[in-house]
Amino acid sequence: MILAAGQGTRVRPLTKQTPKPMVPILGKPVMEYIIEHLARYGVKEIMVNVAFNHWKIENYFGDGHRWGVQIGYSYEGVREHGEIVPKPMGSAGGMRRIQDFSGFFDDTTIVLCGDAIIDLDLNAALFEHKKKQAMASVVTLEVPLDQVKNYGIVVAGNDGKVTSFQEKPSPEEAKSQLASTGIYIFEPAVLEMVPPGQEFDIGSQLFPMLVQQGLPFYAQSRHFNWIDIGRVADYWAVCQRVLRGEVAQMDMPGKEVRPGVWVGLGTRVDWDSVDITGPVYIGSGSCVEAGVKIEGPAWIGHGSCLRKGSKVVRSVLFDYTRVSEGTTFMEVVASPQYVVDRNGKTTYQGDESTSLRWGDARA
Repeated sequence: MILAAGQGTRVRPLTKQTPKPMVPILGKPVMEYIIEHLARYGVKEIMVNVAFNHWKIENYFGDGHRWGVQIGYSYEGVREHGEIVPKPMGSAGGMRRIQDFSGFFDDTTIVLCGDAIIDLDLNAALFEHKKKQAMASVVTLEVPLDQVKNYGIVVAGNDGKVTSFQEKPSPEEAKSQLASTGIYIFEPAVLEMVPPGQEFDIGSQLFPMLVQQGLPFYAQSRHFNWIDIGRVADYWAVCQRVLRGEVAQMDMPGKEVRPGVWVGLGTRVDWDSVDITGPVYIGSGSCVEAGVKIEGPAWIGHGSCLRKGSKVVRSVLFDYTRVSEGTTFMEVVASPQYVVDRNGKTTYQGDESTSLRWGDARA
């Protein structure tokens, strides 16, 4: 089960027009990496709950045959004033709705958030879940003490049995450094505890219920890559890591034409006068004019245009972004409509208070 019905409000404007699972890393949606990982472990049946801009997920992934899996969808919405509008039912409420409709959760089920890239050993996680005869398991990762304020923190005994939770505690108040990664393993009995037909959340409602009733609910502490895109600043940092080649099984597309410089098809680059320091990817149909400087890690989306004398430093440009002549983009995520710096500050087209000049390369 992939949870993909949220609005992704914390990473706006990246998600203003795009569901969070569809935010691209190396030109591929985050959720595609999740599906590829599940397929590698032999998971063949995947349900996805959807709501906001649901068709963008459904149209891209279809029935899943490209990845050798079957994908089903559960839309969460209501009719208001004659129109269908999205209305998520909460992570647990959405699963209960699916269970009541089709019985999808009649066997042990892995549940994943659709906005994080992982390389978790799923077989090892399932083995530990079964060995402990758990009704529910939450996979955790130890985080530095100064970062506990960004996560839901799991408190567990020596045997791993969960005793309580803390939602984004201060470092002084934290009773643990185990962060919930949004990866769960559930037995069918867990779904019976979720009230039908209403909004219900896994972390804030279902898990406290399991703890209160003393049920076999365990935390697994594992070492693996967990690349969470919780905020815009996280997205910038994730892209930097991936472009530097620090994440396995995430390789640069295109053709490497110079050490550390990859290009797509049909690019136009004034190679004699540009200064490019990799790792850098220049997407298909992009134009890089004379005197441009690019310092990697940098991603230039397809159809983009870097005008004469412009400079792009450790940045991500979405498709069809035009950087105007002499403009410098330093450590930002940019689209034709907006520019977001590494701290999450957003500047929109037409803002007269900024010195940045950019636009849509299609115009």
